[in-house]
This record gives sequence, C-alpha cells and structure tokens, in this order.
Amino acid sequence: MTELDRDEFTAGYLIEADEHVRSAIANLLTLEQALRSGSPQHRHIRELFRSLHTLKGLSAMVGVDPIVDIAHEMETILRDAERGSTKLTVEAVEVLLEGIRAIELRTSAFAQKQAIPVAPTHLLEALAALQTSQGSARTLATSAGADKDSLVLDAQLLAKLSPPELEQLMASIAAGKHAWRIDFHPSPERSAAGFTISTVRERLSEIGEIVKVLPLSVPRDANAPGGLVFALLVLSEAPPAQLASASGTDASKLTPIALSRAAVSSDASERGSYESDPDDLVQGNRGVIRVELSRLDDALDKLAALVVTRFKLANCVNELRDRGVDVRELTTIAGEVHRQLRDLRRAITRSRMVSVGELLERVPLIVRAMSRSTGKQVRLSVDAGKAELDKAVAERVFPAIVHLVRNAVDHAIETPEERVRLGKAPEGTITVTCFEHSDAQLELRISDDGRGIDAAAISRRAGREVPTDERGILELITMPGLSTLDVATSTSGRGMGMDIVRRIAVDMLGGDLTLQTTPGRGTTFTMRLPLSISILDSFSFVCGTQAFAVPVAIVDEIIDLTLEHVVVPPAPVARARAGHTRQLAARLLKRRGEVIPLFELASLLQLEAADPARCKAFIVRSHGQPFAFSIDRVLGQQEIVVRPIEDPLVRVRGVAGTTDLGDGRPTLVLDLVGLSSVASAGAMA
Repeated sequence: MTELDRDEFTAGYLIEADEHVRSAIANLLTLEQALRSGSPQHRHIRELFRSLHTLKGLSAMVGVDPIVDIAHEMETILRDAERGSTKLTVEAVEVLLEGIRAIELRTSAFAQKQAIPVAPTHLLEALAALQTSQGSARTLATSAGADKDSLVLDAQLLAKLSPPELEQLMASIAAGKHAWRIDFHPSPERSAAGFTISTVRERLSEIGEIVKVLPLSVPRDANAPGGLVFALLVLSEAPPAQLASASGTDASKLTPIALSRAAVSSDASERGSYESDPDDLVQGNRGVIRVELSRLDDALDKLAALVVTRFKLANCVNELRDRGVDVRELTTIAGEVHRQLRDLRRAITRSRMVSVGELLERVPLIVRAMSRSTGKQVRLSVDAGKAELDKAVAERVFPAIVHLVRNAVDHAIETPEERVRLGKAPEGTITVTCFEHSDAQLELRISDDGRGIDAAAISRRAGREVPTDERGILELITMPGLSTLDVATSTSGRGMGMDIVRRIAVDMLGGDLTLQTTPGRGTTFTMRLPLSISILDSFSFVCGTQAFAVPVAIVDEIIDLTLEHVVVPPAPVARARAGHTRQLAARLLKRRGEVIPLFELASLLQLEAADPARCKAFIVRSHGQPFAFSIDRVLGQQEIVVRPIEDPLVRVRGVAGTTDLGDGRPTLVLDLVGLSSVASAGAMA
C-alpha cells in the first residue's frame, strides 16, 4: 500500500469511525431511556452491536488495538443481552458510555497522529464484571413446553428469529397490537416505480416498527423474477391499505401474525442474533457516497468564479445594448446561463448540507454529563425536523449551541429541592427546536423552564444600570468577560459564555440573536442564521456615489421613502472621531402605525447624502426591533460571492465582507444588523 493509499484509507476509517461513534452514543442514550421506562430495547441493542462490531473490524485493519480491545468487551455484553442470557441495566449503560468515550478519545489521537493510549484497565475490568454480574434470566421465547404461547408464523421465518425478536412480537401481540408479515418481491418494474427494499423499509418505518426483514429464496416467476422475496415483520396500527400502499403490494396479500398455544423450539437461544441481515444486501443500493469536504469546497470555489464571470457577461451585454447593438439573442443566452448557474448553485449547496438533527446528536450527551456533575435533574427535548445547514455554518454554530445548553443547565435550571419549593416539577426541561425561517435562514431556539434572568443582579455584577427591556439584558449578558459566578467551576465562571455566542451568531455568521426571559418561568434564546455563507442572494444598491450589497435574508422590506413618512427629526448628534465630526442623523419613520428609528446610511458611512426626493429605505431587525436605513436607489437582486475580511486591522463591524459585481472592483457587503447597533450607539451618545 502506497503512502497515498494509506492516507486515503485512514481518512475513510476516521469518517466511518465518527459515524459509528455518533450512532452508538445516540442508541445508548435511547437505550437508557427505554430501560427507565420499561420499553422494548431490542432494536437499539442490535444497532449498537452493529456499530461496535464494525468499528472493531475497521480498527483492527488500521492497527488501533486499544479500540479493538474495548469494542470487543462491549459487544460481548450486547451479544449476551440480545440472546437473552443477560439483562442490561441503567448502570451497565453508564459503563458502556464510558467505553464509547474511551473509543472516541483514541480515534481522535489516531487522527492527530499522536500516541494512542492503551485501553484503560479499570474500564476493561468494569466491562468484564458486567459479563458475569448481570444474571442469566432467559426470555420467554427460549423456554420449551406445550403450555407456552407461540407465534402463528411460517416455520422457516420462525427459525430465523432471535429470542428477543420473538419476545418483542409476542409481547406486542399480547398487548393488543397488530403484527403483519409483508412480502416484497423486487423487480425492475417495482424499482422503476420507486419501490426498492430500502424505500419500502423507510416508508413502513414511518407508520410502524419493523421487527425483522428476512431475505428468502423462492422459485423464479413473473412476480419474483429474481427468485428473491423479502419478508418484513411489522408492528403497526395503520390500516392494511396504508401498509400495502407503503410496500407497493396488495392489501389482500398481507398476512396477520397471531398467537397460539404451542411449543417454541428451545434451541433458539443457541442461535446467533446477527445472522445475515438484509441491510448488508441492500447497503450498496442506497445511493450514498462519501466525499471529502475539501472537494466540495473546491466545487464551490469554481462556482463562485462562474458567478463573477456571469456578472461580467451581463455587464458586457448592457454595454453592447447601450451602443445600439441588437443583443436579443445574447440576452436570451445570458438568461439561460443565469438559470443554469442557479440550478448548479442549488445542487452544490444541497451536497454541502448536513442535517441539523445530526448536528444536535451530541447535545443529549452534554446535558447528561452536566446533569450528573451539577446534581440537577434535566430533561432535554430536541425537535430538529428536516432542517439542514451548510457544513461550514454547522461547524461554526455548534460551539454557540453548546454554550447556550451548558448555561441553561448550570445557571438557569434550579436544583430539585429549589424547584419543588417553588412549586415546579423536580425535573427541569430544556427544549431545542429549529426550522427553516425562509429559503435562506434557519431559526434555532433554546429554551428552559428555569429561574429566568435577574437583570438587577447582573447589572450590579457588571457595574451598569439596570436595563429596561430584554434587548438591554442581552447587551448586558453578552459583555466580554462577564460572569455571574464568584468561583470558576469545571463548567462555568470564566466569563467565556454569552460573548462567544453573540460573536458566532452575529459577527461571524451575520445572523441575529434575541432573548426572551421571565423571572421564575424561564428563558429563550433565538438565533436566526443564514443557511449558507459563501454564495448569497443579495440586493445591490447605491448610497451616495458608491455601490454596496446586502444579503436578502436580513432585509424585511424595501420601501419608498417620502418626506411625509419621516416624523419631526431631532437635531443630528455630532460625534468627534479621528479628528473630524460625524453627523449621525437619527430620525423616526412612520410605518404601519408604529414609529421606528431611521438612519441615513450615507451619513453613517461618511458619504454624500442621498437625495430625499428619490430615497428608498431598507427595513431590518436587530434583536427583534425594526430599524430603517435610507439609501439612494436599488440596482437589483443577484447572487454574490462573499469574501470575508480576515485581517483584524481592517475588519469593521457592519461590513460582512467584499464581493465582485462584475466590474472588477471590490464591493463592500454590508451587515445592516451590525450597523444598526453602531448607529444606535452613536445616536444615543
């Protein structure tokens, strides 16, 4: 194997390992909840075993023996639990989570080409102890006898079911649930109609629980041209017609599964629980490939160059038109290029998107660890829906999410004793929800039902006046270095919290951060973030004699500004800066029955003032409050490539970056939300 091959194999291993570690964490946390509530755990145990078994094999291939040792001990426990020879406990889940953390630490060391620590002795001993201390309780499916219930099911299928799967089916049917056998015959015609074993599994999973999928050999005929049928054993309360529609079959061919008084084979407990799984048969047909992010970044850079070229083409067409040249055909071609580039942009952007649910997978683990370290009882509720974010945005915003969640547990949620004294449930609740606010924005909310924010206490701590509204409270708690704790702990007290959240959400990503808090009832932080930060839809406009651009996502509305809209303006506020006086014209604008601040963007940027007779205004929101900026005129809406300003010496609040509108000159992309804060501070000084 060459060095290049080894590097590519290593990169593939790290991607696979990360996926299996994330899957294992999610299944362990769900398994813990199932154990506490007494719900079935079989599916989570199977998925957890599969992740660890694959991770062990991959780690052996790259020579990471400590991971092999840890994973082997963990899968032994899970195999015994799946076969029914042992029962998992909540305490066992804690040890398994420690094993996952140890595996994650070693994959990180391997990725950074550091020395890989050996498997911890205390962990291996704890895992070995679990294998002998859990007892040997057998499930009901492993006991033979004529006085036991059994399933009315084909003997060929019955022989392939593991004891926990038998127990799951029998217990569910005994509880009054409906169980079905659904046969799916793959064929080219069904595949063309969108029915493959993968799609059928996905559709049935949405309306029921799949206990087992078994591939069976059958004689070749018109109904089964491949000589193969998949038998799906499903628990569902959906009507037969809906199940048939989801599986692409006829409702009359669905077979109900019932119970009868008969003997169950006693050799079931001796069978392996992980025989050939249909997942392995269809894995290669799922249409998923892994692509390094650097390759997607390169594709995005090439697209950015094409966008700039399109600007230049549009400018050339306009110049030819001004000279009297017939450019109708060229205009048609340019329009087609524009549409194709938009389609290409959507395709590349979608390929870079990651699920927000995937981004939030580690949040339950954080809450769990914080809850144990603080002694507080905390329940986490996550609703990510189908929202997605660009990979670059997701990586930047995750630390902000972590800070907000940690602060909620550490500062907001009360101790169980305090909550009971206040008439609350002993267990606090943190809720994380998100949804796409528009085609270009995501709204992410993190709420708690804790004590709320004490504005007076924080003001005393900061040495400031008590704010009169939630916007003022947010400005206060996001002050750099502010902490409400006298002594730093392992989780808080170093003044590194909310300032980071504001810098990430507002300064780095050009989004918005708002706050709602009620003393004694709880707090909600809301972040509005762009779905992507590289290529954006924007409004280009002129202010004074200079062109600028602003992202469409942050503009609520564009209005024509006439003199009757402006309420009696106060005298301009003069401020001395850099040896000269700057006039900040802070006026008021009447809009739909409310009065909002109106700032002259030209004055703020020290440009020639706009002509009041032909002004327009952008309406934006900062911390939920509307602001207006007057400009000369809007040039149009177009895609732009935003180049961030990295040099801290020239980085200015209110400037998101630069772009090229096709004339070869850099054009500033303004952050009007940031400028509104600058303008407000200047007007009030």
